[in-house]
Amino acid sequence: MTMQQQPPTRTHVESASAATSPGLRAIALYLPQYHPIPENDAWWGKGFTEWTNVSRACPLLPGQYQPHLPADLGFCDLRVPETRAAQADLAREHGIHGFCYYHYWFNGRRLLERPFHEVLASGQPDFPFCLCWANENWTRTWDGLERNVLVEQVYSEADDRAHMRWLCENAFSDPRYIRVNGRPLFVVYRSLRIPDLRRTLDTWRDEARRCGVGEVYLCRFESFPDEHVDPAVHGFDASIEFQPDWANIGVPLRKGRAWQSLTRLGLSSPVYQHSRIWEYAEVMERMLAKPDPGYKRFPAVTPMWDNTARRKTDLSCLLGSTPELYERWLEGAAARFRPYSAGENLLFLNAWNEWGEGNHLEPCQKWGRAYLEATARVLRRYPPAAADHAPAPAGRAGMASPSAAGVVGAGAGR
Repeated sequence: MTMQQQPPTRTHVESASAATSPGLRAIALYLPQYHPIPENDAWWGKGFTEWTNVSRACPLLPGQYQPHLPADLGFCDLRVPETRAAQADLAREHGIHGFCYYHYWFNGRRLLERPFHEVLASGQPDFPFCLCWANENWTRTWDGLERNVLVEQVYSEADDRAHMRWLCENAFSDPRYIRVNGRPLFVVYRSLRIPDLRRTLDTWRDEARRCGVGEVYLCRFESFPDEHVDPAVHGFDASIEFQPDWANIGVPLRKGRAWQSLTRLGLSSPVYQHSRIWEYAEVMERMLAKPDPGYKRFPAVTPMWDNTARRKTDLSCLLGSTPELYERWLEGAAARFRPYSAGENLLFLNAWNEWGEGNHLEPCQKWGRAYLEATARVLRRYPPAAADHAPAPAGRAGMASPSAAGVVGAGAGR
């Protein structure tokens, strides 16, 4: 969508979807932080992976589900091809269309790249994927802010071109890459961190044409309050909800002077005062009641959220998630969404394997496959009419090996 076009109203959306397919392609966000790498060894201790935090988490509130411990796949290592194949099989069996891998690029240096590099190089698993650039600083506080920076994001036009060339020559050329009406889908996690955003997007589009890829479908997550604006203003094709939607989540539980007094008297846990706690059911209802934004935005749902494993204090948690409540949220989000066109039929699931944020569809010891089974029950009612893939350009499908620059790994704030 160009800046000259009017944003689509819900009337436009409904008429468009009536002429196409009501089916949905569900894409699950995928964190590659489950293998040791030299950077994490140096920053966090020898052998650190996401499991390090997950395994030592403890409940801080009555009824809080901690620790989140894996079931079917165990404490998996993403360097193992059989693990990646088992993940794809589980996702496919339960109606998930593909994975959106977090992609860490710092001026040509790629971190946590090994799992995706091997997916490209091996051609396996044969499961659709796309990339989301996790363009935050790499920090010790897992928040991407300017303090305690381990690896900094530095932006430039030269790097924009180098980045897009790498994407075109490696990821976009793969026939498994998820496309929207023939255009490879690329997502930015924190778009407003980019200092000259319009220039970056224009540069990417120009470089993609130079590389022979043609038009790229550019999306950004609405992760934080200042990002809830029409994506066309900056040159994006669409936005994607990020769940939990912190801008619309409401007031946390047990805040205010009365609760502070009760806390001092020992009648309420102090965790509520230095953290942000919500009821999952109330958040679900708020999300389903949000008005249509008046521009292209793909919906998202989270099965649960609790980042105690990463934060210990000053945490964020949605208490009381169950597979039944998640299924209601997913069904509500799917039912109210009307695809903008045959290929603009995406729904995002946050996440496949964010165990450190208590946010995963992968089976756990408490719930087993119940969240995946809930996902399947909903998605089977919205099957996509056909996969929206375009084959890689002739002579390009084998170009899977990344450039030598930055073939390293790490752990991140996302």
